[in-house]
Amino acid sequence: MKTLPTVLTYLLRDRRARRNTALLLRFLAVLAVMIATYTVLFHVLMEWEGRQYSWVTGLYWTLVVMSTLGFGDITFTSDIGRLFSLVVLLSGIVFLLVLLPFTFIQFFYAPWIEAQAASRAPRSLPETTSGHVILTHYEPLAAALIARLSQKQTPYVLLVSDLNEALRLHDSGLNVVCGDLDRPETYARIRAERAALVATTAADAVNTNVAFTVREVARRVPIVATADSDAAVDVLTLAGADRVMQVSQMLGRALGRRVIGDAMSHVIGRFEELLVAEANAMRTPLVGKTLRENRLGALGVNVVGVWERGTFVPARPETMVTDHTMLVLAGSQEQLTNYDEQFAIYNVSGEPVVVIGCGRVGRATAETLRERGMAYRIVERDRARLPEGVAGVVGDAAELEILRAAGIMKAPTVVITTNDDNTNIYLTLYCRRLRPDIQIISRATLERNLTTLHRAGADIVMSGPSMGAGMIMNLLERGNTLMLAEGLDIFRVPVPASLAGRTLAESDLRAETGCNVVAIVRGGRTEISPSATAALPDDGEIVLIGTLDAEARFFKRYGERSTSGNNG
Repeated sequence: MKTLPTVLTYLLRDRRARRNTALLLRFLAVLAVMIATYTVLFHVLMEWEGRQYSWVTGLYWTLVVMSTLGFGDITFTSDIGRLFSLVVLLSGIVFLLVLLPFTFIQFFYAPWIEAQAASRAPRSLPETTSGHVILTHYEPLAAALIARLSQKQTPYVLLVSDLNEALRLHDSGLNVVCGDLDRPETYARIRAERAALVATTAADAVNTNVAFTVREVARRVPIVATADSDAAVDVLTLAGADRVMQVSQMLGRALGRRVIGDAMSHVIGRFEELLVAEANAMRTPLVGKTLRENRLGALGVNVVGVWERGTFVPARPETMVTDHTMLVLAGSQEQLTNYDEQFAIYNVSGEPVVVIGCGRVGRATAETLRERGMAYRIVERDRARLPEGVAGVVGDAAELEILRAAGIMKAPTVVITTNDDNTNIYLTLYCRRLRPDIQIISRATLERNLTTLHRAGADIVMSGPSMGAGMIMNLLERGNTLMLAEGLDIFRVPVPASLAGRTLAESDLRAETGCNVVAIVRGGRTEISPSATAALPDDGEIVLIGTLDAEARFFKRYGERSTSGNNG
């Protein structure tokens, strides 16, 4: 009964519900007129037979006959009376036993159930709502973004136009509001003018409509939209989007940058003057030694962690370097150059990289490799998708002859870019079986398949939805966080009061949280790769690198983040 006012309000406001109610009332009126007419005719015929009954008895007889109960206590003796009884009986069967239940269910019960369901899916937010993120579609990118927003305890609302879908998502625990995406009043009801950000991640045409509609209601709210085509970028910008992301292009370029054809450092992120890079340790003198024994600190670089078969491990002096180790380095451009000069002669390969798949992601990967001056061959099943003049092999990558023709037996790296995770897992297992020593980089569409691909043998797995969600979070947090790789962030925060004046060694942040301090900012100056004896200033900031879990532990231990500052 608590939802009765809400349900009645829905029935009164909804146009279809009002129409159904009117039809039901019209049917009941017709039925009432029929019963009244039969009651009058009952009296007329009974008087004609020489008997008299009260009006209540006449109504009683009409309802008993129409409902087919037939008690038999009152009957006609004439043929015309009995014929009248048959008419009342047959009309009762049609109207009371057939039309009334159908009409009641169709025009009252079903709308009532629908109204009860609709009352569970809110259509507006409280007037005091502010600082929330509005999402207009639920797909892998939105799911990844919701996970990050929930971890940061940032309020969000998912706008869904279909009621059944809204109820399904609501029952799964998401914060849902039901409303049409192309109505300005919808965004007014969810307080878009006071939102922190609006993210729309559907098809280009839908995103354009959303951006244009939101901009009518909220002139200053930041709008982030995804785009599939180059032409859509300009259109979405004209519609009002502040940032347009081509996730497929971003993912392809990121995959191409992660291809290691040598042992040199390759920058994967920049945070003001601080550079974060990865370097492949395979076939270098680093293999078989611990980080303490390798003494890379003498080159000025800070080894903040290592990737081992897709798992990030914070760097410790006793960490062992293997052929599958990918070093994560932090330092200035000069410090990384010192590292490259030391290891440039190792692990150089002139064999082409194998790229499986020639969709948007595959083409962007190939373009990045071309810009880096690296040879490549694309394996594509559909000949029409291979651009003219591009080195490629037409066929199914699951066939050994096709992979051999592409050069899989000598290639330093294979990049798997199809948009089907099952196919990517299969090809990862297959390529790892063929070449235990090859670098395998794979694309994942769903976040839940990241660990599966790593277990299958991929050295690096990157997800477009995760990358897009990371970029949106970076925009939302005004540049204080930068996603370096799947599950690895670099972020800047003010020095916690409990750590001010203590040295890095005394703070023991790495042991407590799993985060590694890679820079200290004080007085406008950034100290990159600070020593363990460096004191933390009470009016400064620290730049840290850590996994999402380590980041969460840091903020749980030392409080929420600050939104001051910006990254380069």
